[in-house]
Amino acid sequence: MSTPPTGPPEMATTTLNIKGDDWHLQARVTFPTGPTRLGELLPMVRSLSDAVVSDTVRAIEESGEEISCKKGCGACCRNLVAISEPEARRIALVVNGFPEPRRSEVLARFADARRRLEQAGLLEKLQKSEEWTDEDYTTLTVTYFRQQIACPFLEEESCSIYEERPITCREYLVTTPAENCAKVEPGTVKRVRLPLRVFNAVARWQVPPTEHFLERWVPLILAPEWAQAHPDDPPPKPGLDLLLELISHMSGKGPTAEKI
Repeated sequence: MSTPPTGPPEMATTTLNIKGDDWHLQARVTFPTGPTRLGELLPMVRSLSDAVVSDTVRAIEESGEEISCKKGCGACCRNLVAISEPEARRIALVVNGFPEPRRSEVLARFADARRRLEQAGLLEKLQKSEEWTDEDYTTLTVTYFRQQIACPFLEEESCSIYEERPITCREYLVTTPAENCAKVEPGTVKRVRLPLRVFNAVARWQVPPTEHFLERWVPLILAPEWAQAHPDDPPPKPGLDLLLELISHMSGKGPTAEKI
């Protein structure tokens, strides 16, 4: 009986060109060609998000404005952070991979946050986010922020998993004073508008739309328990198929890709 070959998966490199009305993203990405699960492409997706953010920040600075986000200002880490389903599973893997006692400490923070959400009457609503309307989302995000529940990964007002931080966190940038982010009043925070948001594309990746939204997401604060209940990605597909599906969601139309 023959033994199936082992070793690293076969990879391919593609140049992507994604164009909008007034923007153009060109990026080289490397991906596995064989059967691939969504989680395996997360590093590549993060790099695409970082490229979009980098280009946007450069344009903002050239216009004379500055990004006010900096290390040590963690007000946004008390927001309701929406992450995609593949990212929720990734977060659970990251936490489970921590050495002790760090793993237990972070899990205790998640448990404490869950307890506070239950006391505030928010836990059940967050567990059923797929049923929210647009109005529900607006109201509940404000209510959540008022609880001032810090992200379990926030340490000394900075992200302790910066390289693994979700795409939503990567794409949240403001140009108003950092201290404004701690306020609830409308109009106090000017968020940077990206030409395309990679998070929304990832949240539509291989999942059917819900009744109210075109995408599905998980509250970061509930990621470990959600991942425990939903441990498996959708069945694997060829890496190129997943990549093209993602880019179609990003651009709203088919991308061009050149194999090099």
